[in-house]
Amino acid sequence: MKLYNYFRSSAAYRVRIALNLKGLAFEYVPVHLGRGEQRSEAYLALNAQALVPTLVDDAVRLTQSLATIEYLDEIHPQPRLLPVTPAERARVRAIALAIACDIHPLNNLRVLQYLTRTLGVSEDGKNGWYRHWIDLGLSALEAQLAGETATGTYCHGQTPTLADICLVPQLANARRYGIPLDGYPTLLRIDRSCRELAAFARAAPEVQPDAA
Repeated sequence: MKLYNYFRSSAAYRVRIALNLKGLAFEYVPVHLGRGEQRSEAYLALNAQALVPTLVDDAVRLTQSLATIEYLDEIHPQPRLLPVTPAERARVRAIALAIACDIHPLNNLRVLQYLTRTLGVSEDGKNGWYRHWIDLGLSALEAQLAGETATGTYCHGQTPTLADICLVPQLANARRYGIPLDGYPTLLRIDRSCRELAAFARAAPEVQPDAA
């Protein structure tokens, strides 16, 4: 397997965690978003969206982190990243999607660059945008996870799932932008439990070969 990714990308971080949890070896291929390598002709031939990650598994080429993780869960079903029952799977997917679809897209690199480079938003304005959407999303997630009995050591029960795979990179991203997280004790507790696991620690941005 080859994983085309960027060390700071939250979406790529998710797939690295999943691969590590599955114990799957992969070749790390860096695509530096800050230098525009995602727009090179060679990379666009792999991923027309010019986004990371892209996973190549023999003849299979996958984009979009959640689809890629579900693919990995289906071809390598142990340990499971989605629960057995439909209701539990739906809960885990809902938490993951709240992060990956409602929080992350509003704060990823190309959106922030558009705000400043195209719309002329100031640095303070950009940071205010980032904080607004992070706080809105994390507040709702904190209330949900703190109030539901299905929450355990992790977002769902006692083993990491797709939900945790999405949560940890989003909190890492928030820390990078200096967002105060003290108001989210449940999320921080889960994050600590995850980051104590080797699979999460090995996927962290700061230990990747292209970290700079």
